[in-house]
Amino acid sequence: MKNYIENINKAFESRIRLGIMSILMVNDTVDFAAVKEMLNITDGNLASHVAALEKMGFVEVRKQFVGKKPNTTYLATQEGKIAFTDHLNALENLIKKTS
Repeated sequence: MKNYIENINKAFESRIRLGIMSILMVNDTVDFAAVKEMLNITDGNLASHVAALEKMGFVEVRKQFVGKKPNTTYLATQEGKIAFTDHLNALENLIKKTS
């Protein structure tokens, strides 16, 4: 029997990580506040999921000061874009093969 879920990436099983990567796939960079608002999640929840994606090499975190205010922005790495595209393709194939 064929394993239809073998190419689905476990890194994107969380709805929050799926949301973060979806946002970063269509935007060059997005700041902390915008991602938090779009996903309606807490600071800690966003920080922990971004940290996990960063550890896997899928997201780059840039911290800087704008005036005297700290500003954190995120962007998907090339590796992250490839992994997420592969994940979406695997989901599409799963839908096609099981319908």
